[in-house]
Amino acid sequence: MSQFGWPALLSLIVVAGMLAPAHALAPGDLAWPDTPEARRAAQAAIEALNAELLAQPSATATLERWCGAHGIAARGEVRAERVRSAEGPAPQEVRDLLGAGPDTPIRHRRVQLRCGATILSEADNFYLPERLTAEMNATLDGTDTPFGKVVRPLDFRRRTLEARLLWTPAEGAPPAAAPGAVLAMPPLVLAHRAVLTLPDGTPFSALIERYTSGVLSFPPPR
Repeated sequence: MSQFGWPALLSLIVVAGMLAPAHALAPGDLAWPDTPEARRAAQAAIEALNAELLAQPSATATLERWCGAHGIAARGEVRAERVRSAEGPAPQEVRDLLGAGPDTPIRHRRVQLRCGATILSEADNFYLPERLTAEMNATLDGTDTPFGKVVRPLDFRRRTLEARLLWTPAEGAPPAAAPGAVLAMPPLVLAHRAVLTLPDGTPFSALIERYTSGVLSFPPPR
């Protein structure tokens, strides 16, 4: 990754093909029809999630509320699955953003956040272990617990640097699809770039988050 910004994010989106070649919703009640109404509802849902993420410090907690409110899984609990093969050194832009010197240790953690069997997001998290407690670092090193849950005692703040809707199905919609057609959803629908800080404003984590069409894994509005 040569730049910590949207060029890097777009390259990560290409790499994120590991999520799935496309997000396939279950047939029947979960299949969104390809109608103007469904397209508007899908875009409204993505915009609503984006607004909730922008308003709250913890993406994990926001996704848990989203999962529970929309019944994406029997339990509205979000769990993280580490993708260790994708982790690497922090680029210089991240060091600058975190105020870290050339020899300051920075750890990289890539996780997929799931609600039940559904992947809701994939996140790259570069963080400064020296600004966390020893217990937090041990948990992050030894478990797949979501970062936001681990560092919650820090009473952290989230500063969003960039947010982008990657799919706007209601805009420039194609002509009406054939009756019974299912709305094809891309793998990724939303992306955020953010910094987490301590209450005094000291940064300790830089994030790139990509949200999948799994966030729409619920019956379409009727």
